[in-house]
Amino acid sequence: MLVLRSAAPSPYGRKVKICAALLGLSDQIKIVEADTNNPDDPLRSQNPLGKIPTLVLDDGTTLFDSRVIVEYLDHLAGGARMLPRGAKRFAVLRLQALADGLCDAALVQVYETRWRSEDRRDQKWLDHQAGKVERALAALEADPPKLTRQLHVGHVMTACALGYLDLRFAGTWRKKHPKLRKWLAKFEERVPAFEATRVKP
Repeated sequence: MLVLRSAAPSPYGRKVKICAALLGLSDQIKIVEADTNNPDDPLRSQNPLGKIPTLVLDDGTTLFDSRVIVEYLDHLAGGARMLPRGAKRFAVLRLQALADGLCDAALVQVYETRWRSEDRRDQKWLDHQAGKVERALAALEADPPKLTRQLHVGHVMTACALGYLDLRFAGTWRKKHPKLRKWLAKFEERVPAFEATRVKP
């Protein structure tokens, strides 16, 4: 059985879990919580970067990060489901990159406040990351991803990014982005795994 090393709040781990559910592979994956701060956690030997998510294959080989893992799961499921072939693939990859980048910038803000005492925090750096989040949200609000019959990884990561903002930033994005708010509600209706993987603040 495949083993997914992750942590419940991780938006990237959530991406993998939801994609696995959409691909019908959830019952083939065992979820094992990882503590990235614990030097004794096997994660650091499974992934030299000590990052989550990391997927452990049956032969002990590991795959990381979430983009690689989703591509592998898509391959196991026959291919071209989470990641289409041909020219359409690049629009999906672009959307995934935008949503991943939004989460990257949000995480940097969380880590800045979590790892540094208040007197050592760099407000200019925090503002720089917040600007990335706001621009990404503005781009998504201006042109929300179309929820096509076949959902793909771009849809999933967009939902996970918005979910992470709900978790760590009290959903403050919702007030200024009504189209995205409606988009997420429709995604939730179609994808029960989104609610199943939700972590309450």
